[in-house]
Amino acid sequence: MTELTGLRALVTGGASGIGLATARALTARGASVAVLDLAPDGVPEPVLGLRADVGDDASVRAAVETAATRFGGLDILVNNAGIGAAGTVEDNPDEQWHRVLDVNVLGMVRTTRAALPHLRRAAEARPGAAAVVNTCSIAATAGLPQRALYSASKGAVLALTLAMAADHVREGIRVNCVNPGTADTPWVGRLLDAAEDPEAERAALNARQPMGRLVTAEEVAAAIVYLASPAAASVTGTALAVDGGMQGLRLRPEPRS
Repeated sequence: MTELTGLRALVTGGASGIGLATARALTARGASVAVLDLAPDGVPEPVLGLRADVGDDASVRAAVETAATRFGGLDILVNNAGIGAAGTVEDNPDEQWHRVLDVNVLGMVRTTRAALPHLRRAAEARPGAAAVVNTCSIAATAGLPQRALYSASKGAVLALTLAMAADHVREGIRVNCVNPGTADTPWVGRLLDAAEDPEAERAALNARQPMGRLVTAEEVAAAIVYLASPAAASVTGTALAVDGGMQGLRLRPEPRS
């Protein structure tokens, strides 16, 4: 037996990147895991892949009920699905603002709303087991260039996490978030591919983080699993940075040789 044996988890956006790494990590520690994704066909067994769009309430509710029925309930919800956007406040049209906020913020609202009845039952049956973990971002706490829309959405996720933690702590449901720095995920890979000089852009992103490299999806997943696990039974309303020191460290420039 491992620390998550008997627990049942749902991960949105779980077919790639941080979501897939999280699904694998939860499974390795004994949890039964379902993922919600627009394209879940490549999810490895024994993870249950469910097709759902977090932008559509009926789709989310149906998928959550399917997972809860298959597993006999839900103990853990990882709200990871999200989309990106580049540009200053001048660059993104209203339609894109609506789309990103709908997925990144309301997507978490829809999934949590559908999962709450199951999480309440889990909290009653096994105190300390019910947990929600939201994937936020360093963009919620640091000003990043060319990320106005994305940063606004993640700032909302941080505030939403704190409000949810306050609302549900007395029900025995913990709510936390992780704030990754720039992670080596397929989305970041697509941004790099679109840059005029992908190698120079990658080098700049590496240098921006004090550890000198991008965060890995597996490192973010490890933080999510900790927050979701009974080991974090007294942790709620917390934002855990996994950013290579980007938020908190202010290093002096290295001396030139």
